[in-house]
Amino acid sequence: MSSSTQPGPAEGLARAGAEPARAQPTLLRLEGIVKQFPGVRALDGVSFELRPGEVHVLFGENGAGKSTVINIIAGIFPPDEGRYTFDGQEIKGLTPFKARQLKIQAVFQEFSLVGELSVEQNLVLGREPTRRGAVDRRAMREQATAIFRRLGFDLRPDVLVSSLSRAQQQMVEIAKAILADVRVLILDEPTASLTDSEAERLFSIVDELRGQGVAIIYVSHRMREISRLADRITVLRDGRHIATVNQADVSDDRLIELMTGRRVDILFPDIPATPGDLTLEVDNLTLADGRVQQASIKAHAGEIVGIAGLVGCGKSELIRAVYGLAEVAQGQAVYRGKPLRVKRPIDALDQGICYFPSDRAREGLALTRPIRENASMAALRRPEFSRHGILRRASENAVVKRIMEQLKLRPPNIEPQVGNLSGGNRQKVLLARGLARPVEVFMFDEPTVGIDVGAKLEVYEMMRGLVQDGKTVILVSSELPEVMGLAHRLYVMHDGKVVAHFEREHFSETAILSQFFPRQDSGTALEEAAP
Repeated sequence: MSSSTQPGPAEGLARAGAEPARAQPTLLRLEGIVKQFPGVRALDGVSFELRPGEVHVLFGENGAGKSTVINIIAGIFPPDEGRYTFDGQEIKGLTPFKARQLKIQAVFQEFSLVGELSVEQNLVLGREPTRRGAVDRRAMREQATAIFRRLGFDLRPDVLVSSLSRAQQQMVEIAKAILADVRVLILDEPTASLTDSEAERLFSIVDELRGQGVAIIYVSHRMREISRLADRITVLRDGRHIATVNQADVSDDRLIELMTGRRVDILFPDIPATPGDLTLEVDNLTLADGRVQQASIKAHAGEIVGIAGLVGCGKSELIRAVYGLAEVAQGQAVYRGKPLRVKRPIDALDQGICYFPSDRAREGLALTRPIRENASMAALRRPEFSRHGILRRASENAVVKRIMEQLKLRPPNIEPQVGNLSGGNRQKVLLARGLARPVEVFMFDEPTVGIDVGAKLEVYEMMRGLVQDGKTVILVSSELPEVMGLAHRLYVMHDGKVVAHFEREHFSETAILSQFFPRQDSGTALEEAAP
């Protein structure tokens, strides 16, 4: 695949080492797979094949059917029609347990860890090492230590999973899958919560597994990862198989065109800034847990303010504190010239401030409830939705349908359970919640994590519409190109502190990245970009 960055020697070796996979017989094959959910035809005659020793990327917009394909392969649910063949044998009645017996392991976006157990217990759950009829805790610890050393992950085996960050839980899921004896490994957006160095280590492990003959299904929307890893790419659109291509034979632009069915020339839309009144000011904010220290930012109506930095720098914690999700030790947030009094999120919502969390499944959505209820739940006390404590169902339907049409929900049905939706459609449901009531300040925390290029464009267009309407947008993102491409002003955080502020005309990747790792002698003072 063509790219502006040429592969280095190690990547060239990885590509050369992958060539023999093309001569291998097919290990896993899906033929004419159909899967229907209530109101949704998720797969319509999809075929897919996987060979030993290859990395086969599944590529497509959210809602294209990627998640449904890998869930069928992993035995989460059965196909309604079609044929599933593994190692020459037709498979029927597959369950997750039987899939593991076939040595099919999956790492999904939604984690399957037990929070009340330790990291090492989660790693070997269901296949615990034993000695004389009892769990061999020493062997369990040795296995955990060895796999973390191999992966380069800095994790303690003895801590509870519930105490870990999302990025750390992602590491545990990856280690758990690789620790098992595996023939097929499914990786669904595995780098979404990892730092660049952790992701590079994962790529090396993928190369190693491929060299051992493991067949890998890799789901990602990041073009750099696809260029780095893929042997073949299967493109899905609207539940149908569009094409299967060799990675070396297709350009980024062509892949996006296959995925969306349209040409995408510019990823980040032009969003003119029309800065108005100062709406939100954070003044010397320090959190009780110390994750944010003396942080100050300003945001005006009619602009996008970006906050960038490495994972764990405090950027997410800062806006969570504004929304009442973290305890403030000192400092304050000021909204339209008055101190913001927020004890819980509903207080922020009532004053016109909305927060969209990065972890949609755990914090943002009720997965077992329909789209309609998720979109309206934060606005039920408003007269459009209820009167005298009684829900106005017809009005609720009309309002939510209008919002979801605006966000281009596909398919346009507001009754399916949110848990059955793709990542991109889940994000749209979450965004709808902020449009269901009057909001002036929209705080986005990693809004495009785990969603495809087409869905990203729709999120960006929504941000443009908000800015044109005079709203304030605060964007927290770990994707530097994204925050540089959208923000009119940009703050950089490091170790809980705001260390730099850039106006758009002074944006430079080199200058901004240098503030991700500030000099030891730079102190804690904010560095303003020089004109």
